[in-house]
Amino acid sequence: MKIAIMGAGGVGGYFGARLAHSGCDVHFIARGAHGAAIRAQGLRVSSARGDLHLHNVQVSETPQGIGPVDLVLFGVKLWDTAAAAEAIRPLIGPHTAVISFQNGVVKDDILQAALGAPAVAGGVCYIAATIAAPGLIAHTGNLQKLVFGEYGGQRSERLERLLQACQEAGIDAEISPDIRRAVWEKFVFLVGLSATTAATRLPIGRVRSHPDARRVLQQVMEEAVAVGRAQGVPLAADFAADRLRFCDQLPEGMTSSMAHDLERGNRLEVPWLSGDVVRRGAELGVPTPANAVLHGILAPHAEGRSA
Repeated sequence: MKIAIMGAGGVGGYFGARLAHSGCDVHFIARGAHGAAIRAQGLRVSSARGDLHLHNVQVSETPQGIGPVDLVLFGVKLWDTAAAAEAIRPLIGPHTAVISFQNGVVKDDILQAALGAPAVAGGVCYIAATIAAPGLIAHTGNLQKLVFGEYGGQRSERLERLLQACQEAGIDAEISPDIRRAVWEKFVFLVGLSATTAATRLPIGRVRSHPDARRVLQQVMEEAVAVGRAQGVPLAADFAADRLRFCDQLPEGMTSSMAHDLERGNRLEVPWLSGDVVRRGAELGVPTPANAVLHGILAPHAEGRSA
């Protein structure tokens, strides 16, 4: 497959590196110090699933000149979604799949509005990975999974090819028959993980083991479930309890990308996570007090330290 990685951060850098190592024709789009380091020294991955050091990486600052691809793995920060969607137009051919592995549930609405619904498939990823240094992706734990599917539920040739490529690359992957629900299932978990680890400045192990913090974690996820169900997403009523059990299985030191961004003084995605739960809850008449409090705590940091 010919694949473009739009946003070579923790998610795009990790999965793109695995796919490139297995033989896919992967083009990374990366700027700044990270992009410069990849061009000069290659792309490195530190992981319990196996370290990698890719030399002679195909990396560009923009999508121009790459040409149409089979897949765009879209992983920019949420505030850059609209601009990045316009930028990737040269990559789109008649059968190209654009799959966002970003956080949040609004991402595909933005992509479909910019690129047309046929180009966009849904996707979620489960991984703890971040840029540890320019040119270096650090993967924490063993979890590294992609779930993707066509909106409408059909199994398409383009996603079957992606599934095969993932399997050959050693990536845990599956095609979902209901990707909208899968996106919301990830959203429920991520809202809880990101808000609590960022607000407490602690990894998930410390959050889940403290009775008071654990109750907050569960309530944040319960509110997200209630909002999703009010929007017609077929989430089980007790799905938050299921996700709490999932949190209990995570590596004790695992944290969220938002907690990393907070520590580094970067912008935060909190308006599209807890903030989005609060906004949707207000529109639907669903109470979201825990998300409102955590959003209020984190919102002053949302623009980053330099703001």
